[in-house]
Amino acid sequence: MSYRRDNRSSRSSLVDGFDSLEEGGLRASSSYSREINEHDNDKAIENLQDRVSFLKRLTGDIHEEVESHNQLLDRVGNKMDGSRGVMMGTMDRFKKVFEKKSARKTCSLVGYFTLAFIFIYYLIRMLGYFTLG
Repeated sequence: MSYRRDNRSSRSSLVDGFDSLEEGGLRASSSYSREINEHDNDKAIENLQDRVSFLKRLTGDIHEEVESHNQLLDRVGNKMDGSRGVMMGTMDRFKKVFEKKSARKTCSLVGYFTLAFIFIYYLIRMLGYFTLG
């Protein structure tokens, strides 16, 4: 029996030795794992900073593009307002002409304008055909 007790006590001391090794190993592993996690976190933070700076530049570019388009739209709007004024003046003149003339003269005037427009349209089209042809 003493042999068994000695065997058990030696096993117990061996197991206790392994336990202490494992704890030290765990501590070392835990410290190593923490360093790896910090390193991974640092990489992730750098990656996020790069993405944030890219998105910041992208939003800046989008802002500049929107501003230039707004200026373009303002200019187009102003020109359209000017054109609207010219068209209203032309319409007023046509109204005056049509009110003063008889219905027969008005119809013939509209017909002449239409024929002149069609003639000029086809003339320009044919000249464009010959010059590009």
